[in-house]
Amino acid sequence: MPPTDLLEQNYYPLQLQFNIATFHNDFTATDAIGNVRAYAKQKMFKFKEHVQIFSDTQQTALKYEIRADKWLDFNTSYSFTDASGKNLGRVVREGWKSLWKAKYLLFDEQDNQDLEINEQNGWVKVLDGIFSEIPILGMFTGYVFNPSYSIKRPDGTLVCILKKEASFFGRKFSISNEAMFEKGEEDRVLLGSMMMLLLERRRG
Repeated sequence: MPPTDLLEQNYYPLQLQFNIATFHNDFTATDAIGNVRAYAKQKMFKFKEHVQIFSDTQQTALKYEIRADKWLDFNTSYSFTDASGKNLGRVVREGWKSLWKAKYLLFDEQDNQDLEINEQNGWVKVLDGIFSEIPILGMFTGYVFNPSYSIKRPDGTLVCILKKEASFFGRKFSISNEAMFEKGEEDRVLLGSMMMLLLERRRG
């Protein structure tokens, strides 16, 4: 039986796939050997963002929660907690600087910034947005325009790479591990990446 905790072992690269057949904004995370490691579901019709991460697609055990500190703002902070409510850190989009290339800052449980997520090429998102509006052709942009994001420490150490994979409707992503995780980093990388993907998909 596969382990139930997403962060228990390093089975990278992780594959994240959005479900286009459900009412909720949700996706599944599977490891390199095909085991489901987590199922993330965004609660609908909430004034503040609320994402729940379960151990499996049957939602048998709640593992983590992500909550916004205010309603729809460029500087909204999204806090991470485990199932018991323990603070694990937070992620915040870096305001207007993210309009061209997405940039998100990750903070630990002591509110010290220890990681950042940076989109590598802003033009990919622009072209994806333009061509996705063209009838029929727009359905296939997920095979051509695939942004990638670097996740680094403040000293420049590359920890992970998050990238969109070629797929119909552009619904598949992967996270590769590039360096040994320090204490708490893996939680924040994965939770921060999940929240970022939900926000960036909304922006287009």
